[in-house]
Amino acid sequence: MSQQFASTLLENAVNELSRLPGVGRKTALRLALHILRSDEKNGVALGNAIIDLRRNIRYCDCCHNISETPLCPICADPLRDSSTLCVVENVKDVMNLENTRQYRGLYHVLGGLISPIDGIGPDSLEIDSLVERVNAGDINEVILALSPTMDGETTGYYIFRRLNGSHVAVTQLARGVAIGNELEYTDEITLGRSLLNRTPFNE
Repeated sequence: MSQQFASTLLENAVNELSRLPGVGRKTALRLALHILRSDEKNGVALGNAIIDLRRNIRYCDCCHNISETPLCPICADPLRDSSTLCVVENVKDVMNLENTRQYRGLYHVLGGLISPIDGIGPDSLEIDSLVERVNAGDINEVILALSPTMDGETTGYYIFRRLNGSHVAVTQLARGVAIGNELEYTDEITLGRSLLNRTPFNE
């Protein structure tokens, strides 16, 4: 039985909120009613923050991390080690690795992992731009900081093959990260140790 709403505006808000991941219609209704009960300035601030996020956030021209400028703050920082490149699946992985405070190099965000079942091939990811960065000659080490899942292993192997002959060291996180775990769910201490104790990538 479909839920009845006393207001079309409320129904529209619930419909939009329920599009968010992990938010069902009951939770969406709770959120909408909370916003409605809150001070108007709080609701307006939330709406403006979402609009600003959508309109003004872009992706870094170099590493594809989120940014408000053509180059993200990490790529633009002259104190970062530009000879080391850490390859990650998504923006959240950059945040997780930065929180370990164990890494001072640069990043490259792939935008996903190779997953034939989901129709995601190498051409759907930022792999060509990674190869271009390595071939530019400034990179000495590429760290594959990918989730140790089947898709992560497949992606790592593909990148390793693409970089074969480029004369850069290709390493991977130490196996403190359990096989089958998503990187974003790994605690910061384990992630930091895995980064510090990274090992050569092995075919």
